[in-house]
Amino acid sequence: MSDLGNKEIFAKNLKYYMDLYNKSRAEIAKAIGVSYTTFTSWVTGANYPRIDKIEMLANYFKVNKADLIENKYNSPNEGYYTDPEVAEYANKLKNNPDMRLLFDAAEDMTKDDIDYVVDLINRLKGNE
Repeated sequence: MSDLGNKEIFAKNLKYYMDLYNKSRAEIAKAIGVSYTTFTSWVTGANYPRIDKIEMLANYFKVNKADLIENKYNSPNEGYYTDPEVAEYANKLKNNPDMRLLFDAAEDMTKDDIDYVVDLINRLKGNE
């Protein structure tokens, strides 16, 4: 894969986690000790960070480095869930450590089914 492809994939994954955790560029740049300009160049796909910075970002978001650098968007038809809307929703939940057990679920679950399980997990956690 070309360097350009790697930058684009990384930028897309980085934006995904920023949106998921509602984090700003400035907030993350400060937290990992890089300049706002450097961080922005990663978000826009202009530059690709060194592996130590990728590791810092993975730790920041509590994900694996692979979650930031691998292409998870191969094709709309690929993936575990058959409904694209459910797949997107499930992907957000997958990255929430408290909700990982959902991914033993059947591929034909609806969003309502997933919501039901999420609610159940949250209730069980409240009883701990």
